[in-house]
Amino acid sequence: MTVDLSDPHFYQESDPEPVWSRLRAEHPVYRNQRANGDHFWAVMTHRLCSEMLTDPRVFSSENGMRLDSDPQVLAAAAGKMLNVTDPPRHDKVRKVISSAFTPKMVDRLETTMRRTAAAAISEAMDEGECDFTRVAQKLPVSVICDMMGVPPADWDFMVDRTRFAWSSTALDEAEETKKVEAHTEILCYFQELAVERRRKPQDDLMSALVHGEIDGTPLTEQEIFYNCDALISGGNETTRHATVGGVLALINNPDQWRKLRLNPGLMPSAIQEIVRYTSPVMHALRTAKEDVELGGQLIRAGDHVVAWLPSANRDEEVFTDPERFDIERSPHRHLGFIQGNHYCIGAALAKLELTVMFDELTRLVQTAEITGPVRRLRSNLLWGFDSLPVKFTPHLKYDRRTAQ
Repeated sequence: MTVDLSDPHFYQESDPEPVWSRLRAEHPVYRNQRANGDHFWAVMTHRLCSEMLTDPRVFSSENGMRLDSDPQVLAAAAGKMLNVTDPPRHDKVRKVISSAFTPKMVDRLETTMRRTAAAAISEAMDEGECDFTRVAQKLPVSVICDMMGVPPADWDFMVDRTRFAWSSTALDEAEETKKVEAHTEILCYFQELAVERRRKPQDDLMSALVHGEIDGTPLTEQEIFYNCDALISGGNETTRHATVGGVLALINNPDQWRKLRLNPGLMPSAIQEIVRYTSPVMHALRTAKEDVELGGQLIRAGDHVVAWLPSANRDEEVFTDPERFDIERSPHRHLGFIQGNHYCIGAALAKLELTVMFDELTRLVQTAEITGPVRRLRSNLLWGFDSLPVKFTPHLKYDRRTAQ
């Protein structure tokens, strides 16, 4: 079987699930040849993905965590950005970032979530029909910006820049230039915010970064800005696509929608199933630091090894009837938040965002229907959506004035 899993058009134009299933069975560690002559090893099963993701001694993140990274940016960010840093420094950077998640901040963020989610859904219902990808982006951007210390007046700017900079793979040099420009604008914005927070600290992540220390030494400017860029981009894109995919799954499985509306106690398992089923982060790249055998294949030092997460999350050896969307599925050993020392630092926050959004959807919406073509994203990193046109029918007791 020959397929290029790194081709972004494959996910926009085809159904990749039969291909993943066949690779799990026939080539669990698949040598993926690319059109440019390069190759990488795609790891397709849950067990083997878990094995590589939990062994940073052999499989390093410092040579990149995703395909098609800019080599110059990567060289500058390695050992500084949390995503492309190995232990022990990785753990120290993570501790600085985690220190920002104070009880006061979390309470503030949940208040922001509930207000934003209710307003976004109510506005969509008032319009009659909407592209739900635009609705879904409002919650994660408000939360991550609130957490970072970005004022509400600048939230639209942030979602526009991050949506363009991270959500697709550039087709030509002009698009790549625009992506770089978007990243530059984000970093320039953070530079100004950092100056303000050094002067006047607040209860936000930027303040934690600019006043944070590792082994008694303050974080460098590069460490601060690279981690801001990664956090705001990841926080916006992944949760948004999980939300959109979750709504589509519930529309396509009306029995699950009714079950969730009638039994709110199923929400925790429903959120886990949404993360597994949508698997918005498609891959996680590592680089072998030494020759190693994985799944019967000899991996050479320097080879790129890529965990294909949606495939792992549909592994028949771990999940019964994995193609079925089941909000009562248990246990939930999915890899939607990665695994090992790079387990998503915002996982708890992402689950809270999804819980709030689907709480509000089940509270305010009676039924939902698709009103036009559903378009997938052109990307090999994010398994997401460009468009999901929907119409929400509100509950009979819905009142716009009291919904928020």
